[in-house]
Amino acid sequence: MSPAAHDLLELRLREPGDVHVLRRCAQTACRAAGISGSALVRLTTVASEAGEQLLGATGLTARLRLEDIGPHGGAALSVHFGWGDGPSPTSALLSAAARLLDRGTYRAPEATTGTGDATTARTESPARTSPRPPGAPAHALLLAQFLPGHAACSDGLADEVRTALAVPGTAADLIETLRTQNRQLLAALDESQQQGEELRRLNGELEETNAGVLALYRELAGELEETNSGVVALYAELEEKNQELELVQAYRARFWANVSHELRTPVNSVIALAQLLLDPAGDPLSEEQSQQVSLMRASGSTLLALVDELLDVAKAESGRLEPLVADVDLRPLLHQLRGTLRGTAHPEVTLHVPDHRQSSALHTDEVMLTRVLRNILSNALKFTRTGHVRLEIEEHGTDADARFVFRVTDTGVGIPEPEIDRVFEEFYQVRGPHQRGRAGTGLGLPYARRLTQLLGGSLTLSSTLGKGTVVVIDLPARHDRDRAPLATTAPGTSPERALRSVVVVDDDAVFVNTLRPMLARLSENVIHVADSSRAVAVIAREQPDAVFLDLTMPGKDGYTVHAECAAHPAVRHIPVLVLTSLAAEDVDRGRLPGVHTVLHKTRLTLRTLTEALAPSPSRPAPAGDPRKTPQR
Repeated sequence: MSPAAHDLLELRLREPGDVHVLRRCAQTACRAAGISGSALVRLTTVASEAGEQLLGATGLTARLRLEDIGPHGGAALSVHFGWGDGPSPTSALLSAAARLLDRGTYRAPEATTGTGDATTARTESPARTSPRPPGAPAHALLLAQFLPGHAACSDGLADEVRTALAVPGTAADLIETLRTQNRQLLAALDESQQQGEELRRLNGELEETNAGVLALYRELAGELEETNSGVVALYAELEEKNQELELVQAYRARFWANVSHELRTPVNSVIALAQLLLDPAGDPLSEEQSQQVSLMRASGSTLLALVDELLDVAKAESGRLEPLVADVDLRPLLHQLRGTLRGTAHPEVTLHVPDHRQSSALHTDEVMLTRVLRNILSNALKFTRTGHVRLEIEEHGTDADARFVFRVTDTGVGIPEPEIDRVFEEFYQVRGPHQRGRAGTGLGLPYARRLTQLLGGSLTLSSTLGKGTVVVIDLPARHDRDRAPLATTAPGTSPERALRSVVVVDDDAVFVNTLRPMLARLSENVIHVADSSRAVAVIAREQPDAVFLDLTMPGKDGYTVHAECAAHPAVRHIPVLVLTSLAAEDVDRGRLPGVHTVLHKTRLTLRTLTEALAPSPSRPAPAGDPRKTPQR
């Protein structure tokens, strides 16, 4: 009956790490089988020494077995080494096995004895050889240690050892798991190395890219610095041009102020002379003479309005044009338009201007509204040969939402659709046969729209070529920016020669001659001072009841004369009334403290002069001030 044997573990020994695994497994198996102390150390030491010596042999394996090879059938824990070609165990190893272990046997391929021949443990007979079993490896080495107490080899003991080794079957190979893990680790290391090389390559490319970026940055920085230098130079040039432009604007404003005075002065004189001739208190005129003088006055007013429009365009551009808001009665305004424009219509054109009776109050700038309507109507009459030009007025809403809509329609030549927006550009005129014989500046429509916007309204235009044009002016009934007119007068009667004397300081002799007849009805003595440098001396000497002062004069202007009067103790109490042809927004009221009132030269009548000279309760003389006030 063959002894019982149980395979516990088989290991393939290929590298030093496998020998370490064999040593650990042998230690675990010894403890599980009950072998401990020096016996455990001897078996594991000889087994690991044998593995190290035989490492590298072909097909080297080590099997742990539990088998009955002890005395009296006792069990032993054995380690079986088997291999093909390769080294044989040294005699020192075999001697140590025979001396330290209970059994140590080596079988060579030829099954011969000698140095390294098979030997037995101390408890048996001298060394002997054993024949090679069929299928066994060429070399075989057995190392065994008996279990203490002659323990028998049983299935239960073998299972306990296998459990301790944590191997489910006899063919389990822990080293294969380690080898797999090692291979995976080597593969991971190789991949990591490749990634490191790739990273180094990418770092090299990145360094090259960075070098290129730095070079580009330096190039762009240089270009930017050059650009900045150019921008700084351009900014300095623009600043210089801006200063030049401001200087030009200042010269332009001064030019317009001078032109305003030079153009308005003779026109004002013509209008004033016409008014003087038409005065009922003067010498009576025949009906034909009265019509001629009225036409002269209307033409002068139209010329003055055209001059004002040209000047107002410049003022509107600079933002200095502001409306003078007051209650407006449309009937006299429309009557004036009807009378002045009817003569400009072609014989085959009918002008319709309604005698509109307004149901709502219209609070706006009458002068601006008149100019807007006159521009639109005269423009329509200019380019209408047959048919009609019609003004229609509609009122919408009530109270704060009330609006006035003025619609001007004509049957004229019309405007091509692509040109409709451009007609609101300053100085632009639609070219064509219709322009022959019709002079114009190209300012009418832009000026009308600008004035309409200043009045808080809108101006729109629609036209069909060959059929006519429709212009709609939509205005609020009440303008938001209410302002009182320049001439602030108190109501009063018109006494004849209520004053002893007045002084008129004005370089325009023509205007003074037109003004003198009206003043002669209010004052016994009218003194004219043409040289403004002598004004204060004359006023101090004559001690008049009132002084009429022009603002625009050569040498000392009206502002300077007024300041000198206010500083002179013998003159400062005399009331000063300013007569000017300047627009309201051009008068610097801040430089005229204490001025009695300001009147526009084109709006002078005997009534306005009388009311201006009357004492006003809103302007009482200071206590203790010896100022003389005109007597009724």
